Amino acid sequence: MLKVGLTGGIGAGKSEVSRLLAGYGAVVVDADRIAREVVEPGTPGLAAVVEAFGGSVLTPDGQLDRPGLGALVFSDPAKLRTLNAIVHPLVGARSAELEAAAGPDAIVVHDVPLLAENGLAALYDLVVVVDAAPETQLARLTGRRGMTEDEARARMAAQAEREQRLAVATIVIDNDGPLEALEPQVRKVWEELVARAAAQASPEGDPKGSAEASPAE
Repeated sequence: MLKVGLTGGIGAGKSEVSRLLAGYGAVVVDADRIAREVVEPGTPGLAAVVEAFGGSVLTPDGQLDRPGLGALVFSDPAKLRTLNAIVHPLVGARSAELEAAAGPDAIVVHDVPLLAENGLAALYDLVVVVDAAPETQLARLTGRRGMTEDEARARMAAQAEREQRLAVATIVIDNDGPLEALEPQVRKVWEELVARAAAQASPEGDPKGSAEASPAE
């Protein structure tokens, strides 16, 4: 099994890269999706969130009010730490279950937004970082996602600095340009992952694989 950490700042295009890799054959473990699952109605996770932040974080039908909670925690580092302390252990446990179910020959891509922030790079055989300039991230968040500029800047500020992500990267995907420029890069990275997985499986192979397709600088 080749374990890959995939990360990138909000608005950098990590989700599109994840989608492409899944299409090529990767087993994608999506931390964001799992984070939503562990706070669904009736879960211990949601009960813990309500205990920490009060019933105002629920919608009338008992769902988690994600935009409301986001506005609350992304403007207050202490509250964000409280939320992360609830959700992250639950996400980690579920991610481990999904990885174990993938099989020994799988290329497992862990799509983890806060990989750099939480010091998780050592958990993976390599780390792929989807990179975009802060100006590009801001434009995408306000244009495509409809955030106000203040909301977008708050979300960006709650994540690691660009340099922190690049510092843990094995491979960097530059997504500062148009969407059509992304797929050829991701295809090349997939070919690299396949080569690394084959080398890892070979008794004579280097467990860390072959030369990088797009090495971090």
